[in-house]
Amino acid sequence: MTRDASDHESSVASTRSLTQADSIAAIATARGLSALAVVRVSGSDALKIGSAVFSGSSPLADAPANTVHFGYVTGPDGKRIDQVVATLFRAPRSSTGEDVVEFSCHGGEVAARLILECLLNAGARLADPGEFTQRAFLNGKLDLAQAEAVADLIHAGSTLAHRISLNQLTGRYSQVLSTLRQELLDVASLIELELDFSEEDVEFADRSQLTALLTRSRDLLAQLASSYRSGRLVRDGVRVVIGGKPNAGKSTLLNAIVGFDRAIVSPTPGTTRDEIEAEAEIGGVRYSFVDTAGLRETGDEIEAEGVRRASAALDTADVVLYVVDGSLPVDTGEQLFVTSLRRRLGATPMMVIRNKADLSNEVKSGFGESIQLSATSARSNAAELSPLVDWLTTAAAGDLSSADASPIVVNQRHVQHLNAASRAVISALENLTQNVSGDLLAIDLRTALHELGSITGEITSEDVLGQIFSRFCIGK
Repeated sequence: MTRDASDHESSVASTRSLTQADSIAAIATARGLSALAVVRVSGSDALKIGSAVFSGSSPLADAPANTVHFGYVTGPDGKRIDQVVATLFRAPRSSTGEDVVEFSCHGGEVAARLILECLLNAGARLADPGEFTQRAFLNGKLDLAQAEAVADLIHAGSTLAHRISLNQLTGRYSQVLSTLRQELLDVASLIELELDFSEEDVEFADRSQLTALLTRSRDLLAQLASSYRSGRLVRDGVRVVIGGKPNAGKSTLLNAIVGFDRAIVSPTPGTTRDEIEAEAEIGGVRYSFVDTAGLRETGDEIEAEGVRRASAALDTADVVLYVVDGSLPVDTGEQLFVTSLRRRLGATPMMVIRNKADLSNEVKSGFGESIQLSATSARSNAAELSPLVDWLTTAAAGDLSSADASPIVVNQRHVQHLNAASRAVISALENLTQNVSGDLLAIDLRTALHELGSITGEITSEDVLGQIFSRFCIGK
């Protein structure tokens, strides 16, 4: 365990020596037309570089920390580039833990670019992707899980994804892992101590308390790992494929769900030839609804290709809605197809939609779990979709009502480490119940500690850091 800690310290020191020897600058806001843009510089020479380009009532280098200054950025020729507000932060009380100057200038394509050029000419280096956040991690302002949450927050595509990322950024998820890791570390230290006194045959770690801790750890790790399916769908969005026979009302249902005419609706069978996709946010989660060609035998070459694609799309779905024309007599062949489709999809949630309830009040049995509605009526009465929406919010992404209180794992790297830690804890629990030697128990505990530390950054390497922060945009 001391070796893990020293490995981390040396890797962080190595990375710091490579990335923090100079001051970095970048535009922190997106390109395009806007009222304002932000250009930032961070590093040991940030105040010197900022003062070199800023013209105000007093030099930035002499200004107190956490202050705001009005003035101008001037070029090497002394000409004013833009009117700006400069915000100054002194180390360690800044986002990166270094001296930082941020210039808020007018938006657009030109002003921020010219200010960045001035900073680079004054001695700054253009920041690598994610380098500001990486420095925040290296300087102890964020742990690695929080740093990754910054990227997740930037790329959040829904309200719930934003909320979960913000919770992780504030450290709620990291605190859960750190508490668990510390408890295991305390016990592991006692087990290691026992090994030093093996000839005296003494036990410093209470076995009943250790069993309780390992059991609780096993359950917590399993809970966190199992939340990844919901977390992934919240982060990436839920792909909902709408299938069914021609003229069942698939396109009408798509339009009703998203609230506008995305798909062409026609009484002519086979109108939809290719996948038509539209997005909607439901319950804070982003859904991508895919309308597909009607599933039937056809001699039309183009329609047949659409049917083939529709069938293939069902296998890529996170959720399947199979639409049945509820105004027609039950088709036994379609009943058999729905049964086989459920088997084919396995664990993928599927709901049969008995459409066209406005044309028939008769309940068509034989399709298993189903929802009866009228997609046509739903265009003008959203309440018609309530049963479907209620089912989607539970079946698609799981019960996320406690997302603010319980950590939700959204990162694939994390779930891999959680699974590895879980295997080590389960092995330790088995070894403990079988009175296996303390050496094997210590190995299991070391493995669990290593895997948990790899999530928050207590254990890391330069390669891992490079891979993680390369996902970030420049300026963050």
